[in-house]
Amino acid sequence: MLLVLISLFAVAMLAPLIFRVMRRAAFYVLAAVPALAFVWLIANFPRFIHADQSALNEAPNAPPFEVYEWVPVLHLELAFRMDALAAILCLLILGVGALVLFYCARYFKNDDPYLGSFGAQLLAFAGAMFGLVTSDDLIVLFIFWEITTILSYLLIGYARERIFARRSAHQALIVTTFGGLVMLVGLIILGETAETYRISTLLSRAEEIVANGVLVDIAILLILVGAVSKSALVPFHFWLPGAMAAPTPVSAYLHAAAMVKAGVYLVARLAPSFSETAYWEITVLGLGLWTMLVGGWRALRQTDIKLVLAYGTVSQLGFLILVVGSGTANAAMAGIALMLAHGLFKAALFLVVGIIDHQAGTRDLRQLSGLWKSAPKLFVVAALSAASMAAVPPLYGFVAKEAVYETFVQQASEGPLELFMLIGIVAGSMLTVAYSARFFWGGFASKKDVPDTKFKPVPWLFLLSPAILTVFTVVMAFIPGVFETIIKPYAGLFPAAEEPVHLGLWHGFTLALGLSVLTLLVGALLFVTRDGVASLQDRLYPLLDAERFYRLTIGGLDQVAVWVTGRTQRGQLSFYLVIILLVACLAPGTVMLLYGIPEPGNLTAFDSPVQLIIGACVAVGAIATIFADKRFLSVLMVSVTGYGMAIFFAVQGAPDLALTQLLVETITLVAFVLALRVLPPELGPSKSAIPKPIRILVAVLFPIIIVIAAIASMSARIHTPISLEFPHLAYEGGNGKNVVNVALVDLRVWDTFGEITVLAAAATGVASLIFVMSRGDRRRRATDVAPGTIGRTRRTGKTTEQVAALSVARRFMSSTTDEWLLAGRTLAPERRSIIFEVVTRLIFHTMILVSIYLLLAGHNAPGGGFAGGLLAGLALTVRYLAGGRFELAEASRVSAGTLLGVGIAIAAFSGIAPLFFGGQIFESAAIEYSLGILGDHKFVTSTFFDIGVYIVVLGLVMDVLTSLGSEIDQRMESVDENHSHSKAALHPVGGNK
Repeated sequence: MLLVLISLFAVAMLAPLIFRVMRRAAFYVLAAVPALAFVWLIANFPRFIHADQSALNEAPNAPPFEVYEWVPVLHLELAFRMDALAAILCLLILGVGALVLFYCARYFKNDDPYLGSFGAQLLAFAGAMFGLVTSDDLIVLFIFWEITTILSYLLIGYARERIFARRSAHQALIVTTFGGLVMLVGLIILGETAETYRISTLLSRAEEIVANGVLVDIAILLILVGAVSKSALVPFHFWLPGAMAAPTPVSAYLHAAAMVKAGVYLVARLAPSFSETAYWEITVLGLGLWTMLVGGWRALRQTDIKLVLAYGTVSQLGFLILVVGSGTANAAMAGIALMLAHGLFKAALFLVVGIIDHQAGTRDLRQLSGLWKSAPKLFVVAALSAASMAAVPPLYGFVAKEAVYETFVQQASEGPLELFMLIGIVAGSMLTVAYSARFFWGGFASKKDVPDTKFKPVPWLFLLSPAILTVFTVVMAFIPGVFETIIKPYAGLFPAAEEPVHLGLWHGFTLALGLSVLTLLVGALLFVTRDGVASLQDRLYPLLDAERFYRLTIGGLDQVAVWVTGRTQRGQLSFYLVIILLVACLAPGTVMLLYGIPEPGNLTAFDSPVQLIIGACVAVGAIATIFADKRFLSVLMVSVTGYGMAIFFAVQGAPDLALTQLLVETITLVAFVLALRVLPPELGPSKSAIPKPIRILVAVLFPIIIVIAAIASMSARIHTPISLEFPHLAYEGGNGKNVVNVALVDLRVWDTFGEITVLAAAATGVASLIFVMSRGDRRRRATDVAPGTIGRTRRTGKTTEQVAALSVARRFMSSTTDEWLLAGRTLAPERRSIIFEVVTRLIFHTMILVSIYLLLAGHNAPGGGFAGGLLAGLALTVRYLAGGRFELAEASRVSAGTLLGVGIAIAAFSGIAPLFFGGQIFESAAIEYSLGILGDHKFVTSTFFDIGVYIVVLGLVMDVLTSLGSEIDQRMESVDENHSHSKAALHPVGGNK
């Protein structure tokens, strides 16, 4: 299972590269992946559906399974299992997925610029659905659930230049994400209540878990909200028709065979154990029946044949959830059979719509006419699939619908609710017949006063996928016993029925058969009288419009957001600081007032006079910042406080923290100074909306409360600090003596991985603010400019010709030397500092070597990837300051964006690699070796993660230098040059003045 999952995602990652070479033919390569997985599934199907019966009481259909430890401390596991229900869903996911990808090779054009990303997303979606249905852990299931949400958003918004596609994608994302987050709360409540997140264990202990009462009832209700939103049941049904803005292959896969089945799957998974909970019946049966009727009714008024199918899908999803959620063995048998039938005929019909749209250029049934003559093969495929949707015998749709009727006819005698459900299902099925006829008539019939639609011939490769699905729809009707066999293990999880329902074409002259005949007749009558039905709909529609409510809700949220933003986001830093600091004061201050302040124990002002001196320097720097009248002086005084903290760390015996603080403060100072170049040097008068007395009060109150809170929290300690165990944990668990570094790259590696991801995002944000068209990775090299002209003062009186001649001469003279520092070639003489250039030549390589030493030695001595990366970045900063932006371009041949990506990739791979050796994610190993006379050594694999951190930090510094340094340099030079040209135009050399 894990191999199939990895293969789907791995090929999805490679898809853009494959499309560059093969163009749209790459879809055939992508289709081969789920096709091979489908073959594997069929070959192993007996093993999946005939699980050891003795294990059913302990964990329903648990074997075969695969479990890999993920985060042991949180009891998170990558747990997967393939039972009968999962295997049946995988038939649709892999089989239909392969056919849809095959179909895409003829649907799209070769020159489509987004084919690579589309193919990757569609194949990754197949992987996410495969992971979802095979997950045996609630959290893992939720992760795959949300991956499908994100990918569906991207696929629905494929036509990104169309506002309707973007709006529909946002709508689907908001609705399904809302449902997913509600479901997450339910999953956590259920997992914590049951003290396990393993789904198979939950199902086996359901009776014991349900005994917890209201809490479990609420958890199941919240989980069902997620299922209802994903499967587009009322009141969330409106997002699915809107999602028809997606390309038709997306609709055929996501909205017919895969994504929307996730909700059906979840209901089916929980039904054997939790169908007796308090809110199950009204949620599953009530919303299911209402959705079936609403979707069918709305389908009858659509003029776009794709929307006819979309609303029909809404109706069928309500039908499916109603049946699979009924909680009986017969309903389980009928519901899963219906789910298979729906996946086949609805996917085929969507693909037919795609062909019609592709070949005729329209989907409007008012314009389509005579396609039965111009596309006879397509006509046959559509006729069979539409007939199966309408449950016309002898097709598999009829077999499944007959089983549903048999089930609910048996239940109808149990009470009025069951009878009402049967009546509702029959009424909904009549609407199904009517909209099936409307689709078929709208797409293929010859219509009065409508000329025959011009229709290009359909290639066999284009028709092959819907034809194969239609063949299965026909063949499965004649071998129903085979599919009854594969469904039976799942149905066996329910109490055995007194009169088991069997799948078959003929059960004799039964009440169910009579209802089927009545359904077909009334459905046909509804279609024949469609004009009268449309008139009735115009008078009744809409009684309730969920989409309008959604738009009103989103509009209201937008207005509230505008109101809140207008009153909080005033563009004044002082206002934001006052709000932040007030909250930071009030939160701990209120707690201390309510509960009192513990008396401090051993409270001392300072340990040594050195601390007092450093503290005084920091205080002087902070106060001087307030009274500074120039920006540079203000920034310099702020840096005094930072360097003071670094000295504090060093004095207190924390050299690693001191080193890191020193490097961070230096980089920050450089970034500030570079940014100040585009700001006025003088600090103007304050224009804060906050009165000065309030600002003074907050400035004084905040440090006082924070100090008191820190003293109180330390005085209130009753347990031994966990930090006392860190040296032992670092050496025994992380194989290192540097507690800080081991904690960052081993003990709390997940935090560090998140932090470097944030660093990459911050670097991208900085670049995005500066660069408009691109990130600035393509920087001009020194060979692109005339020597000695960068920063040249234009008041020399030389003509343009003289400057150019001087540039050529200098280029000729410098071409005979091989200078390491390019300042001599690029910078104007008045901008150069010979002393700085000499110092740079002396220290640059040393700084790089020391940075590598810090990287490699950081596990046992002060340093690490973060400190090493900062020092390497400072080395580049020195080169930039000495030689300018062209020197930076020569020194950094690899772009900042590439470094950030490579660094995160190395860090991620170092976390995944242990899985291939039977370890856990981010587990580190120590390799001891001897180098003879050089002694014994030990290498810890977490160093690879530290290398990733090193590269990410270096990329961040490069991004800052490129954005705040090189780019601003270039813009200032452009302004200077334009100014000079303007003066030359006003006073031309040799002309009249």
